[in-house]
Amino acid sequence: MGKLKSYSIVLFLIAILVNVVSPSLAQYAPPAGQLGTTAIHADSSIFVDWANTCIIERGYADISNAELGITTYGADTNAVGKSNIMVVSLGDGGVATLTFNTPISDGEGCDFAIFENSFLDDFLELAFVEVSSNGIDYHSFKPISLTQQDTQVGTFGLIDATKIYNLAGKYKAMYGTPFDLHELVDIPGLDVSNIISVRIVDVVGSIDNRFATYDSNENIINDPWPTPFETGGFDLDAVGVINNRNNTSVAENIDCVAGIIFPNPASNFFSFPSHLSVQKVMVFDVSGIAILEVNNPTNNTVNIEFLPRGYYIIKLITNRGIIVTKLIKT
Repeated sequence: MGKLKSYSIVLFLIAILVNVVSPSLAQYAPPAGQLGTTAIHADSSIFVDWANTCIIERGYADISNAELGITTYGADTNAVGKSNIMVVSLGDGGVATLTFNTPISDGEGCDFAIFENSFLDDFLELAFVEVSSNGIDYHSFKPISLTQQDTQVGTFGLIDATKIYNLAGKYKAMYGTPFDLHELVDIPGLDVSNIISVRIVDVVGSIDNRFATYDSNENIINDPWPTPFETGGFDLDAVGVINNRNNTSVAENIDCVAGIIFPNPASNFFSFPSHLSVQKVMVFDVSGIAILEVNNPTNNTVNIEFLPRGYYIIKLITNRGIIVTKLIKT
């Protein structure tokens, strides 16, 4: 863990350099470039491979108007290789199935990332993500959408990235949305050390019950719709591999660690995903002094209401190792 400890110093220095604190609190990680984001740039050295085949099953340009036909933009091969903003459009409910030179494997932190081509931090076209270790049975990451369900997000409407978790398309072009296979480790019949295929399924985005798609809490997922063009639906750019059977990163996977706690900034509490199996949480001030220690935190949440405003280093001690990240207390 020597490298990981050295990275904590880097995180600490970054935190000190940040002198503007957002007044709003996020449910999940914010857009690329903001404190606490999990976005990973395509040029990051964290990637060890990229998808080498892609098969597209096109969806409708507008599922409510079948006469418009299916989307036609881009070729399957546009989603092969490194992210370069050359995309293939899936259409409403369209599906992309990708394979890799070497199976993806569950390592420390996130294991792969999916790239879309949004030109803004908040114009987000979303997709479900599924994986398979036998090429037949697919298992989905549990998506969460906290976007309101009352008013349709229009064709060129905007979405707050902090309301989105475990859905591809959370970040703008050239920034991948990461996924951690450890979240799926207990699924019978799925070998998270041997993922041979990733499947990406477009979120239709309509709040009309006839066409709506839902998150893991049965909330309608509301994203820009309709998109009645040849470029309709999720625009797949690439899938980058972080951990595979030949290469598993440990300390180097710092890009995914950045957004592991939420909200961030926080005022009363912070939380972390339950799949981390955190046994102890330690909070350090800017001088490196431990000021809080919580064993087996209840509901994966730590109360920090009593702490002064400022910058803190958070150490999560899990059954798989130690994760060090940063927090701003507002």
